[in-house]
Amino acid sequence: MIIHTLRFAFRPETSEADKERVLAAIRRTASVESVSFSAVGQAVLNDPDDGYTHAYYFGIEDLAALERYMHDPVHLAGDPEIIPHFAKLHIGPDVSDDPDPELSAKIAAVNDRKLAMYPEWKELMATIPELRFG
Repeated sequence: MIIHTLRFAFRPETSEADKERVLAAIRRTASVESVSFSAVGQAVLNDPDDGYTHAYYFGIEDLAALERYMHDPVHLAGDPEIIPHFAKLHIGPDVSDDPDPELSAKIAAVNDRKLAMYPEWKELMATIPELRFG
C-alpha cells in the first residue's frame, strides 16, 4: 500500500464557493477505482505557521494502481479545475508498507511519465507559486 499525501493552501482570490468546488473535484478524483481509501478536508494536525490549510490523503494498493490513478480520465479532468486555485502545494512525504528500496524512484518515474505524456499538466503544475516535494 502506498499512502500519498498532498497538503495545500488556496490562493487568496479563491472564493468560498470555489473552494467548495475544488474540494468536490478532489473528492471526485479520490473516488476512482484505483484509490483504496481517502480523506479530503482541513489540515488539522499541521503547524499553522506552515500555511497549509487543507490536505488530501489517499491509499493506492501498488504501483500498477498508481499508474492507473495518474492517467484516470476523472483525475485528468479534475486537475485543471483544482490546480489553478493552489497558492502552495506540498506533495509527500509518502508512506508505504512495501519494502522495495527502489519504491521512491519507481513512484517518481510514474510521475515523470505523466509529465512527459501530458505537457499541459506540466505547465499547469508550474503555475503553483509554491510547490514542494517530499
